[in-house]
Amino acid sequence: MTRYLLTRLWQSALTLVLASLVVFIGVRALPGDPALALAGEEATPARLAAVRAELGLDQPLVVQYLRFAGEFLTGHLGRSTRTGTPVGQLIGATLPVTIWLALYAVVVAVVVGIAFGVLAERYRGRWPEWVANAAALLGLSVPSFWLGILAILWLAVGLRLFPASGYVPMSTDPVRSLYHLTLPAVILGIGLAAVIMRQTRASMIETMQTDFVRTARAKGLSRSRVLLRYGLRNSLIVVITIVGLQLGGLISGAVVTESIFALPGFGKLTLDSVFTRDYPVIQAVVLIITFGYVVINLAVDVLYSVANPRVRVTGATS
Repeated sequence: MTRYLLTRLWQSALTLVLASLVVFIGVRALPGDPALALAGEEATPARLAAVRAELGLDQPLVVQYLRFAGEFLTGHLGRSTRTGTPVGQLIGATLPVTIWLALYAVVVAVVVGIAFGVLAERYRGRWPEWVANAAALLGLSVPSFWLGILAILWLAVGLRLFPASGYVPMSTDPVRSLYHLTLPAVILGIGLAAVIMRQTRASMIETMQTDFVRTARAKGLSRSRVLLRYGLRNSLIVVITIVGLQLGGLISGAVVTESIFALPGFGKLTLDSVFTRDYPVIQAVVLIITFGYVVINLAVDVLYSVANPRVRVTGATS
């Protein structure tokens, strides 16, 4: 296992280096001039040259990349070219909002998806399975922004069950913070819940047809007990995989949900930095998201053996 972890860590480091190169080149391929956006349309050539020198844009690309990589490794992410605020401060203020939203959405999706998946397998061919399948189909088909607007109109404005917008920091009031995040988290997690439901149902159906399940039934265990003890446990491998792959997507894909519910999160920061050609912020945002993907995928591989001891990683040693 130690050898496997070291190999994955090396691969993860290489992935981050390649990602930093792609981000660095891709950001500079964006149309527009950040120096012109910062100095203004009426800026003189001398002013533009001064701004480019201040931002380091007048240096060769190799020097710019080495400077960018060195600052990122030391934790100095530079300053926003739009506001002059340190990038680390901007990220520190917005990233927790998106992380709490994504984690809340994952909890909602896992609970709802597994519950409906177990229900669909337990009552195969009967109306509970039809309801679960219909709900999953709607969750996969209906756009989240449309559901968000309907939820605001119906649950927030009409019934006044949830706030339509706003955010309370978790450190200030955890209860009110979760209350404000409940509706956005449900909207964000609906699509993931549908995927988890369908995959859980398919995995449990396959597991319930295996020899060891038939042996357990032959020993006198009830179907419900076998379903939860063997079927659900084996389906957790699928759930862990889906959550691991989608968690990073939820963090990076919360832009629409945060815009609808006016949450001051990572998504809004990303949009603002792209529109204003804010190089330091864009680079930091994308690399942090990439780092999150790498860490999550590594954690998923480790959790495989925890969820199912039969799983053995090739090349791992105890």
